[in-house]
Amino acid sequence: MFDVLIIGGGVSGMSCALILGSAKQKPFVTEKKIGIIAHQKASSLQDALFNNAYGIPAGKLGSELLTESISHLEEIYPHIEQIENEKVLAVSGAFGNFIVTTNKNTYQTKIVVIGIGASNLFAIEGLMDYIEPHKKSIPEKNRIQLKNQDHKVADGIYVCGTLAGHRSQLSIAAGSGAAVATDILVLWNDGKETHSHDSIRK
Repeated sequence: MFDVLIIGGGVSGMSCALILGSAKQKPFVTEKKIGIIAHQKASSLQDALFNNAYGIPAGKLGSELLTESISHLEEIYPHIEQIENEKVLAVSGAFGNFIVTTNKNTYQTKIVVIGIGASNLFAIEGLMDYIEPHKKSIPEKNRIQLKNQDHKVADGIYVCGTLAGHRSQLSIAAGSGAAVATDILVLWNDGKETHSHDSIRK
């Protein structure tokens, strides 16, 4: 049983995983089991080139970021389980006991985070009723989003990145994933405000 399972290994999903990973030393996180299904084949990063993203060197390729983010997460936060080469087909159940079905396995998790793209090819059974037209994309692109209130789709289900209704900018997607991670940390901390910072003073 995962405490949280993140679906999607692009910018928002990886950002969520990194923040949750960095909080491991907090007493309310220490025993949490966190996983990410890092399916990236359809990521818009595959063709991206970055010259305007804060903290990223000009000329960085999105394809490089995809590979580097996996290595970063594995090296710095190895307690987070990375599940590769699986595609999510369905999400069923309720808060505290979701079943995530892929093309190869099934997983149990208390919380689900959806961090995949806003393509109208979205086809995760159990989440289709939440689909609506993307509110910040032009109609011709046929983009979709999941209905949500500040990233929360339903109890125990969160969405981040473009699928949450955000514009397609790396820094926005990263911030969206981080926002979801901190909301989960607050939930785990009995509703008390918290976040996860590293500091050279510590």
